[in-house]
Amino acid sequence: MDLYNGYNFGGMHLIWWMIWMVFIFWVFFTPWYIPGNRRNRDSPLGILRKRYASGEITKEQYLEQKKVLETN
Repeated sequence: MDLYNGYNFGGMHLIWWMIWMVFIFWVFFTPWYIPGNRRNRDSPLGILRKRYASGEITKEQYLEQKKVLETN
């Protein structure tokens, strides 16, 4: 009996090929950004805007710090 004549390819060989294909697809085609897992870093100007919006700093402080950030 010849096991490698092409007729027995559909057994476990096919299942292992499918498992490898799913694994390769998962590694290369899953998105890098998954909501809730990775957070985008805020820019310094974005942090400044949030601080001003929450009332931590005054308008004068906001404008002064914004000027410093935009010149650098």
